[in-house]
Amino acid sequence: MFQKVDPKQKFSEVEKKIADFWEREKIFKKSLEIRRNCPLYSFFDGPPFATGTPHYGHIVASTMKDVVPRYWTMRGYFVPRVWGWDCHGLPIENIAEQELGIKRKKEILERYGVEEFNRICRSKVLGYVDEWKKVIRRLGRWADMENAYSTMDTKFMESVWWVFKELWDRGLIYEDYRSMHICPRCETTLSQSEVAEGYAEIKDISATVKFELVDEPGTFILAWTTTPWTLIANATLAVGKDIEYVKVRSIKAGKQMKGKTEYENYIIAKNIFDSLVEKEDQDPLKVAFNFSSSSLKDKDEKNFEFPVIIDMFRGSKLAGKKYKPLFSYYSADEKLPNRENGWKIYPADFVTTEEGTGVVHIAPAFGEDDLNMGQKLSLPFIQHVGLDGVIKSKAKDFAGLDVKPSEDHTKTDKKIIEYLKDKDLVFAFGEYFHSYPHCWRCETPLLNYATSSWFVKVTAIKEKAIELAKKINWTPDHMKEGRFGKWLEGARDWSISRQRFWASVIPIWKCSCGEIKVMGSIAELEELAGKKVIDLHKHTVDKIRFPCAKCGGKMKRIPDVLDTWFDSGSMPYAQLHYPFEKKHEFEKSFPADFIAEGQDQTRAWFYYLHVIAAAIKESNAFKNVIVNGIVLAEDGKKMSKRLKNYPDPMEVIEQYGADALRLYLMGSPVVEAQDLNFSEKNVAEIQRGMLRMLWNSYSFFALYAGIDKYNPKKAYDSVGQKKNLLDRWIISEFNELAGRVNDGMERYKINEAVRQFASFIDNLSNWYIRRSRKRFWKSENDSDKLEAYDTLYFVLVELAKLMAPFAPFIAEEIYKNLSGKLSVHLEDYPVAIDELKNGELNENMRKVREFVKIGLAARAQVGIKVRQPLSELRINHQLPDELMELIKEEVNVKKIAFSLIEEKKGWAILKENLFEIGLNIVISEELRLEGEARELIRRIQELRKKAGFEVDDRIQLCYSGGSKIFKIFGEFIAREVLASGVTQGEIPGAEIEELIELEEEPIKVWIKRI
Repeated sequence: MFQKVDPKQKFSEVEKKIADFWEREKIFKKSLEIRRNCPLYSFFDGPPFATGTPHYGHIVASTMKDVVPRYWTMRGYFVPRVWGWDCHGLPIENIAEQELGIKRKKEILERYGVEEFNRICRSKVLGYVDEWKKVIRRLGRWADMENAYSTMDTKFMESVWWVFKELWDRGLIYEDYRSMHICPRCETTLSQSEVAEGYAEIKDISATVKFELVDEPGTFILAWTTTPWTLIANATLAVGKDIEYVKVRSIKAGKQMKGKTEYENYIIAKNIFDSLVEKEDQDPLKVAFNFSSSSLKDKDEKNFEFPVIIDMFRGSKLAGKKYKPLFSYYSADEKLPNRENGWKIYPADFVTTEEGTGVVHIAPAFGEDDLNMGQKLSLPFIQHVGLDGVIKSKAKDFAGLDVKPSEDHTKTDKKIIEYLKDKDLVFAFGEYFHSYPHCWRCETPLLNYATSSWFVKVTAIKEKAIELAKKINWTPDHMKEGRFGKWLEGARDWSISRQRFWASVIPIWKCSCGEIKVMGSIAELEELAGKKVIDLHKHTVDKIRFPCAKCGGKMKRIPDVLDTWFDSGSMPYAQLHYPFEKKHEFEKSFPADFIAEGQDQTRAWFYYLHVIAAAIKESNAFKNVIVNGIVLAEDGKKMSKRLKNYPDPMEVIEQYGADALRLYLMGSPVVEAQDLNFSEKNVAEIQRGMLRMLWNSYSFFALYAGIDKYNPKKAYDSVGQKKNLLDRWIISEFNELAGRVNDGMERYKINEAVRQFASFIDNLSNWYIRRSRKRFWKSENDSDKLEAYDTLYFVLVELAKLMAPFAPFIAEEIYKNLSGKLSVHLEDYPVAIDELKNGELNENMRKVREFVKIGLAARAQVGIKVRQPLSELRINHQLPDELMELIKEEVNVKKIAFSLIEEKKGWAILKENLFEIGLNIVISEELRLEGEARELIRRIQELRKKAGFEVDDRIQLCYSGGSKIFKIFGEFIAREVLASGVTQGEIPGAEIEELIELEEEPIKVWIKRI
């Protein structure tokens, strides 16, 4: 009835056959069809880019996204799983640029044009789809990849327009001029979450610059900056009105020992000046003020003088004072708007004395505080740098320079410092280490840059979004109030404008008269344009113009495209082409029961899903979410193809099997947002340990059930009526396991669920089956033997169901062979039956195994093999007789007793925690002979295997020597090795013979099959 099982079967070969079977029999499709009328369990899948092969991060996410839907499907829910592809944005554009050798955005327009560039981008989008399909199939993940949606589909993009229009109609879209982070290489703005993703520690150049007061020649106010390139755009200096400042008379920097002494006055915050003595000697300000150790050594020199405080005052006294601009490129321009308000000192609340000089250089075009101050005080606006990061021609000494050159991001800063040094306007400068934002795609240092952008007014719906977020269940729990909650609390309005090409466009048409028309559907655009529209990308819709209803002029689309995260946040609606199609399907599936992605998505996809849902549906977008951490190389470093510091995922799957990889990842802390140092040897350990143990249990059953022609038709009838203690125990343990696994999965704690299996499989293989072997080996088919078969059959079949979401391949193999049914994945998931649990028995059996472990450890300590019987074992816990008998047999003693454990000669005492044993280690002659008999049995069993006998083959056994052993233990030996009897002397036609060396004398044995 059961197919033979190779105990040494390579798992990856089994998995390939199972994957072929699933595909051939359309098992995934059938699993959906049989549940179609069941309650819906909805799942939103964050679509990946198909621009490279899947890495371990993708495999973690994909496995989570497979385990949970498989589980809820078997729990009786309809769980559709449609794949999606992320297609738009800088990831694709950067690939196209690299292949085309493009360095600057303007090259795209000059060499290709938008339409051709977008065509090239489209061609790169799905380059690795086939590779993805291979990996996902081999991993065992079920998803409909044949009917996958993509974010570049016209239907998807139309729904994105609808989302935009919904936000517009609610007054949540507006245009504003703000200081934002831009990538000068990509020449586009970035959102708050994109900026947060790219911080890196860098070495910059900082400078303390001298601004000479107009009404006090020779007096300079000192301002510190880490962006010297912005000094060209300086418009004012900010001080703290209540901060104490000092005017210091000091020998002019660099003029100390050169004959004629020159003095200058410097204005700096008092507490910063006072702290210089305590700073390190190499501190640039300390050196400039002659406070370094090297300066102090020269204090007896004739011309040496310490800096002297000659005045002290609050910052309010400096307000309104004029100073000389560092550069005249813009200050000399009499047509510069608000010129009369520039190059004065103003008080500001944001000024501190934590670092720098207590004076802040303000360039309104390059910083949020700067821009706000510039707008409030009507300061001149000087933007000497373009969106491409290149200095404009008006700043003639630096025209054409990139402010953050790729080969050395400090190069231009150094040139500006050198220029100012030549004009004696640099007081101090030095290296400065700090965390600085970089482009998350091309790693270019970002610039803080004032520009216009369209925004979603997140702040208007923030309180609602925070309230709705309380409904979401997070794994791990701390994400709710922590990383996600805090990001939501600090949410700003979302900049959705991007100055790029390959993306969904902002569907706003504008007329020169100021009239605006926002499109929410293709039909609206077609009606106004008077023609069919089949594509919504920039190169198509930018050509569409129509008359302005207000003035009759031509309305044309604004040039910006949408932030790609707008696509992602619109995914719940756009994947179904809602509201243009499948309204009922959407309404049933929203919000999603489950989503999962990496920790970085707390500030990205999870956030944008929630913000859009809160705004247009007044709902959370998802109910349950699992956040995974990052898979790192074994040494804790980032995985790198260049460094080759990690094994290829497909090679790992080929070597150890997908089930082993899945169980390793899903049982690890990575599914609770913790990082994981990937260990191939730990994957191997799961394969060699838990999975091989399970396979051997399955192989054992299939072998003996086949020999005995066991029929399982009544296996489930007597599950609750077992007479044998071991049967009752393993069934109780299974129901405890089912309860714990379901509890973990219902709480979305995948790793808690997965970690339950190893100990149960150990109990099954190393205790239940090992203790029950003789029941299966009996020659007669009595009721105890049948109950053993029924129990093991029940446990293996139900365990296959329980493991199916986590290890779908081995579960399928075991279930199909043993049950004869089509697929385990079409079955209902096991739930715990309380009536079959026996907590007292489980606890007592745990104690049994603990005493056995300590007893065997005591044997090992004194060097006595387990096959050598001993006379007595004493334990410090009272257990039922049946359980005491188990300990007695396992430790191989003639007697066991509950007793006070005392030190005695000839006894080994061992204690672990609350468990203590005493073992009599004195070996009598009779015990020694029995030990020899057991060793002889072991050697004869090895000879049977060596001769290629089947496990059920009966034999003739003849011997020479060891007559004393055979006289006492002959029947015992014959029974254990399946011999019809034992006969002294050589057997004619023996199939194998061997001289076995024992302690007292050698014994020769001859064996022949009957």
